[in-house]
Amino acid sequence: MALGNHSTITEFLLLGLSTNPQVKTLLFVLFLNIYLLTILGNLMLLLVIRADSHLHTPMYFFLSHLSFLDLCLSSVTVPRMLRDLLSEIKTISVGSCLAQGFFVFITAGTEGFLLSVMAYDRYAAVCHPLLYRQMMRKQLCVQLVLGSWGLGFLNALINIILATNLDFCESHIISHYSCEVPSLFPLSCSDIYTNLIALFCSTLLHGFGTFLPIISSYACIVSTILSISSTSGRSKAFSTCSSHLTAVIFFYGSGLLRYLMPTSGSPLELIFSVQYSVITPMLNPLIYSLKNKEVKAAMRTLGTYLPHS
Repeated sequence: MALGNHSTITEFLLLGLSTNPQVKTLLFVLFLNIYLLTILGNLMLLLVIRADSHLHTPMYFFLSHLSFLDLCLSSVTVPRMLRDLLSEIKTISVGSCLAQGFFVFITAGTEGFLLSVMAYDRYAAVCHPLLYRQMMRKQLCVQLVLGSWGLGFLNALINIILATNLDFCESHIISHYSCEVPSLFPLSCSDIYTNLIALFCSTLLHGFGTFLPIISSYACIVSTILSISSTSGRSKAFSTCSSHLTAVIFFYGSGLLRYLMPTSGSPLELIFSVQYSVITPMLNPLIYSLKNKEVKAAMRTLGTYLPHS
C-alpha cells in the first residue's frame, strides 16, 4: 500500500497490562517479585551446577543453558514492563521495538530447540543407559547447544529483517506490554503478506520441528518405562523425565499458541505472552530443584559451605 499523505511513525505507545493506577501498582509489585525470583532461582541453579562436580553431566549442562536463556528471556521484557507500570510515558522507538522483538525471538526460539535437545538426552538416558555416555559425548552436547543458538538466531533474523521493511503510518498503539513481532503487523500500512507467511511458516517449522522430536522421544521413553518390571525402577526412570516434561508443557502450551493465533489485542494474547516469557522462566528453576533429588542434594551441600551467622 502506498504511503500517500500519511506521516511515518517513529515511535510506538505500549498500552501494557492495565491503565488503572491501582491495578498497575499491584501488577508492579507482583511482577517485580516474579522477576527477582526468576533472577535468584536461575542464578542459584547455575551456581549449584557449576559448583557440584556430580552435576557435570549432559543433562545439567543443558539445564545450565536453559537457566541462562530464562534469565535472558525474562530480562528482555520484564524490566521494560516494570518501568512502564510506573511511568506515564510508555513510548518506544521503532528501532528499540524491533530490537526487543529480535531478542524475544532469539531467546524463546533457542529455548524451544534446547528443550528438544533435552528430550533427546532423556531418551538416551532412559532407553539406552549403557550407551548414554557414548551417545551424549561432550563434543556433541556443545554442538547441540550451539546449533540451538544458531537456529534460534536464524529464525529471529529472517523475521526481523522482514519487519524492518515495514512502514508504520497508521495507528501507533500496541495493545501489549512488549514488542512481539505479531503485534506490529496491524500497525503497518505496508503489505504484510510476506511477513505473515514467514512468521507462520517459521513458527510451524520451529514449533513442530522441535515439538515432534520431543513427542517421539517421550513415546520411546514411556514404552521403555512400561517394560520395566519393578515399580521402583519405573518410578526412578520417570522421575528423571518429569521435570523436563513439565517445563515443555509450560513453554509450548503458551509460546506456540501465541505465535500461531491471529493478532487482535485480546487478553488471551497477553496471558500467553506472560506465561511463556515471564512465568515459565520463574518456574523452571523451581521445577528442576523441587522435583530433582540430585539438585536438592547439591543445594544442601553448597549450603554447608556458605558462612552462617
